[in-house]
Amino acid sequence: MEEIIFLVEESNEGGYIAKALTESIVTEADTVEELKEMVKDAVHCHFDSDAMRPKMIRLHFVRDEVFAA
Repeated sequence: MEEIIFLVEESNEGGYIAKALTESIVTEADTVEELKEMVKDAVHCHFDSDAMRPKMIRLHFVRDEVFAA
């Protein structure tokens, strides 16, 4: 696997939640910088060997915006 993609959303409680699209990996953090470290750590824990671990991590930020019509 060359790349793993995470959907990142703002949490209702504050901070961010990241969910991998193709693997069962979910993590959260208060800031974007903390989230990057938490995602990297979660990926390293999920994939036992370096050969299986993706070379790149992509964070795709999703933001819902609701407004009156």
